[in-house]
Amino acid sequence: MGNLICMTKKDTRDNNHGSKSKRMGRSQRKLLAEEEFLHRQALSMALQQHQLSQRFDGSMSRRIGSTSSRRRNLSDPFSNGKQAPDFLENMKLNKLVLVHGEGFGAWCWYKTIALLEEAGLVPIAIDLTGSGIDLADTNSVTTLAEYSKPLISYLENLPEDEQVILVGHSTGGACVSYALEHCPQKISKAIFLCATMVSDGQRPFDVFAEELEEKKLYRIKKANRNLASSSGPKAKTLGSTERFMQESQFLIHGNGKDKPPTGFMFEKQQMKGLYFNQSPTKDVALAMVSMRAIPLGPVMEKLSLSPEKYGTGRRFFIQTLDDRALSPDVQEKLVRDSPPERVFKIKGSDHCPFFSKPQSLHKILLEIARIP
Repeated sequence: MGNLICMTKKDTRDNNHGSKSKRMGRSQRKLLAEEEFLHRQALSMALQQHQLSQRFDGSMSRRIGSTSSRRRNLSDPFSNGKQAPDFLENMKLNKLVLVHGEGFGAWCWYKTIALLEEAGLVPIAIDLTGSGIDLADTNSVTTLAEYSKPLISYLENLPEDEQVILVGHSTGGACVSYALEHCPQKISKAIFLCATMVSDGQRPFDVFAEELEEKKLYRIKKANRNLASSSGPKAKTLGSTERFMQESQFLIHGNGKDKPPTGFMFEKQQMKGLYFNQSPTKDVALAMVSMRAIPLGPVMEKLSLSPEKYGTGRRFFIQTLDDRALSPDVQEKLVRDSPPERVFKIKGSDHCPFFSKPQSLHKILLEIARIP
């Protein structure tokens, strides 16, 4: 049976301390292993994107994500020994289409894609027109229909009886709303991730304009600061969006200074403060070299949403509670103005939970996916 060993209280304390240290070491090693796994997945998807860009011309939408031939099994070294939850094994609706927000691309979902694949779901990330590795010139994208074309084309080409779950981040929420209005039969659920879930007749940028006004990121003309309160006979009150159009130093005039602006892009330090106040350094670095200018036309366009189409869609909203680009107060207002079926919240998340809180986002997406 072996020898019995008597331990003093001091020995017990020392042994417990050693066990605690080992547990902490195992925990840290597990976190490092998971991070390394996600980054290897990101590299794999980046290589796939590069191959696609070499294979197809710029008129085709770029998509990354799972297909049935790429589904991993337990013998796959990348599977991490995880099995899909039982409830997903027989789920017919297991495809999630991920729609990025302003300036981002399909690349921003790399952690979410890896986690959803591990759970047995089929994530598809789409580059909107002029985003990610889509070759269209951002300055040429002037309408929401053109911006959303890769998403709408994907939905229209689905088999007749197939539906998907749409996930839209930030201004990508406008594309999700547009898709709900134009392809409602293809969408089982629409998830707005700290997104512009606008009402009928509202512009996506109006949601952000109040935030920018409060932070005074674009107030560069001191002479105009009192324009709204001027008592002159020609004075008029300008909304936040109009002031942005008059005063912003971040506007891009792709067709010349004498022409209307075609896009905008914040400076790197301002982007870090607005979008990535809780995100890991590696992900911020990835974003800094990958983000592109934001086409202005699509976010300035008023959406036309009908109760018969958009109004019958199943909508869910995920709030990010440490968000500086779209504050919790603004998100609450969006929810009050157009109540979704359910609201979820992620504590400690900045505007990019796919970077700052990927596990929390993953759990919520799974929960929504299993709602009957």
